[in-house]
Parts: sequence; C-alpha cells; structure tokens
Amino acid sequence: MRTSARGNEMGARSPGGRPAANLARTPERGFTLLELLVVVAIIAIASAGVSFALRDSQATQLEREAQRLAALLESARAQSRSSGVPVRWYPTAGGFRFDGVPPNALPESWLSDTTQVVGTATLQLGPEPIIGKQAVVLASTGAPERTLRIATDGLRPFAVTAGDAQ
Repeated sequence: MRTSARGNEMGARSPGGRPAANLARTPERGFTLLELLVVVAIIAIASAGVSFALRDSQATQLEREAQRLAALLESARAQSRSSGVPVRWYPTAGGFRFDGVPPNALPESWLSDTTQVVGTATLQLGPEPIIGKQAVVLASTGAPERTLRIATDGLRPFAVTAGDAQ
C-alpha cells in the first residue's frame, strides 16, 4: 500500500480508485490579512488628510485672529509700561496700527483677509498699570453671524469671549 503526502499527485485517486490525472489544487481566492491592513491604513491616512484640510473654517480663522490680537495687545501694553510711552491701537483699512511702539515692532495686518473690526474702536494701552475698561469686536466676512470680543476690565489681560456682549 503506497502512502504519500497530502497534495502529492502520485497518491491522488479518482473516485473509481484509479490514479487521477489532474487533481491539482486550485489556488484559493481572497485577500490576505496583510493586504486588508494595508488598504485600511491607506483609507485612514486619506481620511485624516481630508479632515485636516476641512478643519480650517472661517470660525477657526476668526478665533485664531482674536487670540493673536489679544496677545499683541498685551505685548503692546507691556512695551508701553516698560518705556513709559502711551500706546494706542486702532483698526486701519488693511489691518490695524499701534502708535507709540517702534516701527515694525509689532505686526500690523490680519492673518486672513476676511477679518474685520466691527464698529470703530480705539484702545489706549498704557503706560499706567491699570487702564480703563476696553473692548474690540472682530467679525469675519466669511461668517458674518459670528463675532468675537477681545476685552479687558483694565486690570486683567485682554481675553477673547464669544459675541459682542458688554
């Protein structure tokens, strides 16, 4: 009695007991686990890229502008206190301006062209350590229904709040 390993053609028999001529196994069809993992990883990377591209909306840009302006106002306030020279901030057609600081010491433009100041606001930033209550409201032409208010009570630093509430 002849024995052979599984898959060996010599030991393969047809249903009638005769040796089978071509009983070779057909390759199984389907995907391997590694191939599936590669496809899932590609889809995950592509969806992450799309979500990061869509994330920078008008509202996010406005929040970034407001945080930046609050930091610039605090910087100008500190420069005014250290130098003893009054600093004044006011909006211009293409951005804003600081009077009383050295030229090019602080930026004078918005990061986004859609940012604008609501109303007319002029802020006095020093040189006294305690200044009066002051605020400025920012809006975006891309999302005019959303406004952000940058304000101080005169003692605390400038902070960003939603809306134009007093």
